[in-house]
Amino acid sequence: MYRLRTSMHPETIAWLLVCLALVTAPHLGRLPLWVPLVALIFGLWRWLAAKRRLPLPGALLRILFMTAIPAGIFLSYGQLFGRDAGTAWLIALIALKLIELRTHRDAIIVVLLAYFLVMIQFLFSQSMPTALYMLVITAFITSTLIAINYMSLRPPPFMARLRQSLTLLAQAIPVMLILFVLFPRVPGPLWSLPEDAHSGRTGLNDEMSPGSISDLIQSPATAFRVEFIDPAPPEAQRYWRGPVLWHFDGRRWRSGYGKHWRPPEDFTPRGLPVRYRVTLEPHNRHWLFALELPATLPGGTRLSGDYRLLARIPVRQRLRYELSSYPEFAVGERLSERARQAALQLPEAGIEQTRALADRWRDASTDARDVVARALEFFNRQPFVYTLQPPLLGTRPVDEFLFETRRGFCEHYASAFTLLMRAAGIPARVVTGYLGGEENPIDGFYTIRQSDAHAWAEVWYADQGWVRIDPTGAVAPERIEQGIGGSVPATDPLPGFIRTNSTLLKRFRYTLEALNNGWNQWVLGYNERTQRELLGRLGIGLDSWKGMAIGLLVSISLVLVLVAAAMLWRQSRRQPLDAEVRLYQRFCRQLERLGIQRLASEGPADFARRAGTIRPQAAGAISEITELFIAIRYGDKHGKEQLARFSQAVKVFSSE
Repeated sequence: MYRLRTSMHPETIAWLLVCLALVTAPHLGRLPLWVPLVALIFGLWRWLAAKRRLPLPGALLRILFMTAIPAGIFLSYGQLFGRDAGTAWLIALIALKLIELRTHRDAIIVVLLAYFLVMIQFLFSQSMPTALYMLVITAFITSTLIAINYMSLRPPPFMARLRQSLTLLAQAIPVMLILFVLFPRVPGPLWSLPEDAHSGRTGLNDEMSPGSISDLIQSPATAFRVEFIDPAPPEAQRYWRGPVLWHFDGRRWRSGYGKHWRPPEDFTPRGLPVRYRVTLEPHNRHWLFALELPATLPGGTRLSGDYRLLARIPVRQRLRYELSSYPEFAVGERLSERARQAALQLPEAGIEQTRALADRWRDASTDARDVVARALEFFNRQPFVYTLQPPLLGTRPVDEFLFETRRGFCEHYASAFTLLMRAAGIPARVVTGYLGGEENPIDGFYTIRQSDAHAWAEVWYADQGWVRIDPTGAVAPERIEQGIGGSVPATDPLPGFIRTNSTLLKRFRYTLEALNNGWNQWVLGYNERTQRELLGRLGIGLDSWKGMAIGLLVSISLVLVLVAAAMLWRQSRRQPLDAEVRLYQRFCRQLERLGIQRLASEGPADFARRAGTIRPQAAGAISEITELFIAIRYGDKHGKEQLARFSQAVKVFSSE
C-alpha cells in the first residue's frame, strides 16, 4: 500500500466519478453483476482516498486485480473480444485505473476513456433519446476536464464550468454540421464491427413454433415505417410479407425451401399498384418487407421463389427503399414437382386426428376451394378462441389444438390450417410477416411494430396459383380489419399504448414517434445515397473520386472559413488595450530584445527586480518605468501628465 499523493482537489475527483457513473449507467442492464460492483468499490475507494488521505492499493494488489478482470470477462461471456465483452472489459479497466489515479496525466486518460464510452453507447442504440443523453454527458465530462486543469486548487463552481463547457460544444456545432452534410461518405463501412454488435435484434425468424409470434406481439418495438406515395390500401390488404415456411417436423416450422428457386414469370396484376417507401429497422436478416406482391424491386435485392424480398447482405443498419406493389394479383398456374412435394410434406406422427378430418372433407368436397371453405367454417363455428395466452401443448400439438384446447394465436391457426390442407392433398405453406400498421397523423408515416406480427397461409389452386388464406379471419375477423387491440381478451398482455383511449396520451405518443422518425430519416438515414442526391442538387457530384475530392475540399474550406470568421469576430469583440498597457508591452518587447523575457507568472514588480539584476546599468530606468505603470494602472494617478511622463520614459528607453 502507498500513501496517497494527490495532485487534484477532492471535489474534482468527485465530479470525475459522477461523470463515469452517468456514462456507465446505460450499460448496467447488460453487464454481469460483478462489473458494476467492482466499479462501485474502486470508485468509493478512490474518493475516500482523496477525501480522507487514505492509502491506495499497492502494485501487487493492482496486478492481482488486473489478472482477475480478464478471467472474469471470459467466464461471463466465453470470449474476451466483441461488443458486449469489450464494453464490460473497458468499464472494469476504467474502474481499475481509478485506484492508481494520482497525476494530471492519469486524470486526462480517464476523461478520454469516458468520452470513448460515450461513443460505445451508439453500438447499442442510436435513438434520439440516447443521443440527447450522451450530449448531456459530454457536457458534464467537458466541465470535469476544465476542473482537472485546476490541479490541487478548488475548481470553479459547477455551473460556471458547465456554462463554459456548453459554450465550447456550441462553438463546435457549425463545424459538425458542415462535416456531417458535406464530408463525402464512402460506400460501405470503413471498418468491421464485432459480430455481436448486430445481436439482440427483435423480429421474425425463419422458424415458427407455438408461442413464437404471440411472444413477439408483446413487444412495442418498431419493425419498420412506411410512407405511402399513393393512397394507402385498407388495413385488411396491408399484408407485409416476410419469411415463408415449408417444412413441419411435428412442432416447428422452418423455411427450408425456395431460397434459390426463381419465381414464375406469369405474374398477373389486378387493379392499380401502390407506391411507398419503407424505412426498415436493422434485424440482421436478409429479408425485407413489402406489401404483397411487389412489382418493382429496389437495387441490391431479388425476389425468391416463394416471393420473399431478399437483400444481398443482412440488414445491419437502418435501410430505406422504395417500391410498388399490387395488393390484388395472381401468380403462376404451374407448380413444379419439387415445390409440390415440399408443399405437401407432413410429419410422420402426431396428426392422426387431423388426417382423419381432412380425409372426410376431401371425400365430401368437389374441389380444393370447397375443402378450404369447410376448414374456415370449422374454425368459425367451433368454439375456438383467439388469445395470446393459449395452454401448453403436449406431444401432439396440432391434434391437441384442433380437438382439445382450441385456444391459440395466429401461428396456431395458420399452422393447423396448412396441415389440414396438406392432409387433404392441397399444396399449402405458412407465411409470416406483419399485418396492418398505425398511421401517425402528425407526419403521415405508418408505423409497423413487432406487435403487428402475423402468420397466415397460402394454398395452391390449379387454375389460379398461390392464394392467400388467413384462417385467423374466421376466428377473429376484427384482427384483420381493426388490428390486434380489439381482437384478444382484455386479460391478455399487450403493450399499454395499444389499449389506451386517452387522446392526450395518443397525441403525446404520436409527437414522440414523429420526432423519432424525423431523427431516423434525416440523421441516421443520411447515408451515401441521400448525400449524393442532396449534393447533386447543389451541383456537387460524388459519383467519382474527383467528385469526392471536390466535396472533401469544399467541406474543409468551409470549416476553415468558419473558424477564421469566428476568430475575427472574437478579435473585433475584444476591448481595445488601454494606452498604458500598450506602452508597457512596448517596454517589455524592448527588454526581450535585450535578452530579458518576462515570464507568464511574473508581475511587473518582480519582473523589474529581475531585469534590474540582469542589467544593473538600466536598473534605474526599469524601476522608474515600472513604478509609473503600476501607479497609473493600479493606483489613483490617472492624469494626462502622468501618462505623458510614462510615454516619454518608454520612448527614451526604447531608443537606447
